[in-house]
Amino acid sequence: MEHSPQIGDRLTDKSAPPDDAMIRDWIGPEAFEHWTALRDWIEASYPGVFAPDWIYGGKKHGWSLRYKKSKAFCTFLPEYRAFSAVVVLGAAERQKAGAQRDKLNPRLMALYDEAETYHDGKWLKIGISSAEERQDVTELLALKRPRRAIA
Repeated sequence: MEHSPQIGDRLTDKSAPPDDAMIRDWIGPEAFEHWTALRDWIEASYPGVFAPDWIYGGKKHGWSLRYKKSKAFCTFLPEYRAFSAVVVLGAAERQKAGAQRDKLNPRLMALYDEAETYHDGKWLKIGISSAEERQDVTELLALKRPRRAIA
């Protein structure tokens, strides 16, 4: 018997990657506004750099939307009634974050401090339910890769 989805559950039907309508229904209209705003920010800030691709992480992790060029930029996680982004900060980005610590949101820095450091960097999963949290993510992404000048 199928159970009702719980907050934070992932999209695990591997038959096809989700489309915008499915994402909106799953994460909810408010979270979808943040999803589209962050997606639009990436496209405007890094025109032509990324071709996001859906990746399926199995029954446990489900679908996620990955932005990657030569290395991972960020990953969008559509969760039931929630939206999170994963940003991995390598050694160079961790150094930049440390240097700008006083300019970054204290809540974000607390999340950063709590994140375990692995061989490939710190993996930060940031829940996005406000414009302020979305701004935190854009600041981290700008640390990872400077924005392109838009003519």
